[in-house]
Amino acid sequence: MSELITLRGMTWDHIRGFDPMVVTSEVFCDRHDRNVRIVWEKRSLQAFADRPIEEMAEYDLMVIDHPHVGDIADTGILTHFDGQGFDPELTTLETQSAGLSHPSYAFNGHQWALAIDAATPVSAVRPDLLPIVPEHWDEVVELAEAGKVIWPLIPINALMSLFNVLANIDEDFGQGEQGMDVDVGEWAIGQMMRVARHLPRESFDLDPIAAYEWLSCRSAQSYCPYLYGYTNYARAGFRPHLVTAANIPAFGSNGPKGSPIGGTGIAVSSRSRHQQIALEYAFWIASADCQKGLFFDAGGQPGNRVAWTDARCNSQSADFFNNTLETLERSYLRPRHKGYMWFQDRAGEFVRNALMEEISVGEAIRQINEHYKRSLPQ
Repeated sequence: MSELITLRGMTWDHIRGFDPMVVTSEVFCDRHDRNVRIVWEKRSLQAFADRPIEEMAEYDLMVIDHPHVGDIADTGILTHFDGQGFDPELTTLETQSAGLSHPSYAFNGHQWALAIDAATPVSAVRPDLLPIVPEHWDEVVELAEAGKVIWPLIPINALMSLFNVLANIDEDFGQGEQGMDVDVGEWAIGQMMRVARHLPRESFDLDPIAAYEWLSCRSAQSYCPYLYGYTNYARAGFRPHLVTAANIPAFGSNGPKGSPIGGTGIAVSSRSRHQQIALEYAFWIASADCQKGLFFDAGGQPGNRVAWTDARCNSQSADFFNNTLETLERSYLRPRHKGYMWFQDRAGEFVRNALMEEISVGEAIRQINEHYKRSLPQ
């Protein structure tokens, strides 16, 4: 009997992040080689966003967030996917990218991860309570004034929401060393405050998952303008109430533009003793057939556009993908330079504090711009 080969993987702690990895690994090993197994561990959503990839280098496979690529591209920690004997498959995945998902993991001429999960802030709606979805920010303000809005505004999500507002008016954050124009920033945070001052206090302590739980289990609020989308809550029977998804509201006539791309990619450690198997699994799980079939059925949110336009995937998620595809395809790619994660870990606190009126808007912008400049390579 051949020796059992074990690969270890690290992903994030949610049914969407963990279950698809376990299920696809079991099927892959059964089809590929029954003397191979892939064992997955998981970490919290916050640790997923914050924990340096260097701390996971002992794993063969890692599910990562794209803003980390600037910090790790020149460290030798990850194996790049180009030039490994799968270039035709890599080209196919590039053409099948859901929005900016695939290119978000490309940096300094190499592809550091394959997109397996596509997400960007969308709007969340209780269709039984809100039959007409806001398309413009002024409509969101009216709903907030009526007490019908929930919005996750822990620091990282407050920052992403600011990025969203700026990009929607063609003032993308990070175009220069300053980060954002002071006057434009004051206007953007001012627009956010028009809604924030009418939110339940708990909003400032919620992440997107907690906001979805709130909407799907309570009925006081019926709408959220910006939160990273989760198809799970749009699947019948997942929670007491269905929460559907919609394109983000716009300022002016730009439509649903500027949502900061998120999602996850699968990466392979350069330290793995089983890189060929790890690469084969990664390319298979990112493929259109797996993404629209087994991956989605296991609770995953595909990163492949073929799955996003698939009739069966949409029919089983209240048209989540069709309803938000324009937002995804017009998304904003945040900075990824070495040092950006240091900035992101700190800047959101200033946005949140301004929205809670604990510091002035001017002070928030000054601190954000100052921290951004400090994060840039010298």
